[in-house]
Amino acid sequence: MKLSVIVPVYNMAGDDKLKHCLDSLVNQTMADGEIEIIAVDDCSTDNSLEVMKGYEADYPGRFKALHSPVNHHQGGAKNIGLSVAAGEWIGFIDADDWVVPDYYERLIKKAEETGADMVGCDYSLVDEYTFTPGQVVHNNNAQQTGVMDKEKYRKLLLDTGSLVVKIYKRYIIFGQESTENAGEGQIRKIFPEDIFYEDNAVSNSWMLRVKHFEYIEEPLYFYYQHNASTVHTISKKNLEDRMVAGRQIIREAVENGYLEDYKPEIEFMYTVLFYVNTLFSAMPKEQHIEGCYEFCKKLGKEMKETFPDFQNNPYYRDRVHPEEKKLIKMQMESHLKFYVYYRLLWFYRNLRKK
Repeated sequence: MKLSVIVPVYNMAGDDKLKHCLDSLVNQTMADGEIEIIAVDDCSTDNSLEVMKGYEADYPGRFKALHSPVNHHQGGAKNIGLSVAAGEWIGFIDADDWVVPDYYERLIKKAEETGADMVGCDYSLVDEYTFTPGQVVHNNNAQQTGVMDKEKYRKLLLDTGSLVVKIYKRYIIFGQESTENAGEGQIRKIFPEDIFYEDNAVSNSWMLRVKHFEYIEEPLYFYYQHNASTVHTISKKNLEDRMVAGRQIIREAVENGYLEDYKPEIEFMYTVLFYVNTLFSAMPKEQHIEGCYEFCKKLGKEMKETFPDFQNNPYYRDRVHPEEKKLIKMQMESHLKFYVYYRLLWFYRNLRKK
């Protein structure tokens, strides 16, 4: 089997979201026997599993429908898919997105022409079902491509891009473990389970296993924007999951021995995911975040304990917005002062809008 594509599915049947995704996969230009599509239902409460079973019946040569008995979020569903995946290459796609008909053929062709073991492309943000690109997002850049060296690794760590808009040789995902199937009933715990942001937790280790990366500068992947999307949802659970993923970034770096070699990059990634994005997602939404004051106070305390000197990180100085840096400096000095100032600032800005 040349390629396994894993699709984690949870309540995506509505508005034909799942159908659009799966249609784009079963109609890929790769032949039966070269591609397997492994869709994993994560305890959906709609008819997503029935939709998947229909595709399994209609496309027995290229489609498998699996069901998780327990809801473990996308990480758990991906782990189930990885446990049965037989492909030399592995790809992932979100169940509300879709790809052009020759997406995987083009990525694999690029790999075979160049000797790459990871290939990606750009994607398009769209709010309706279409194959006409909307807002194009450059998922990577040419400076990251080619045979990897330390400078390319630094660039790839800083700007990894979306993991679903790439394909990977098996060893990038499985590391030094056996690249054979885990076998019936054996689930590999490649991704953390029961959290969102599972990709962030593992991306650094994957990128540092890449030997040669190539990139097609075209939007071949369509990223559907809708209100139910995880990236548009702010809740205390989401914020806590960012923190869990951030802690795993550090744990992975320590366990795999690359923290010191890439400390500025790891520190910056952790700072943005664990702290900056979490802080400025929680603060404007106090009515939705229980115990916002204490939550943000503990967040700042853990940030300071983990990387006391993070404000001097060169990437932090260059990439974080000046106003955010001003507010963060204030919180590091006094959480009470920061909290009161921020609330008054937003109260004043809301008054000006009226």
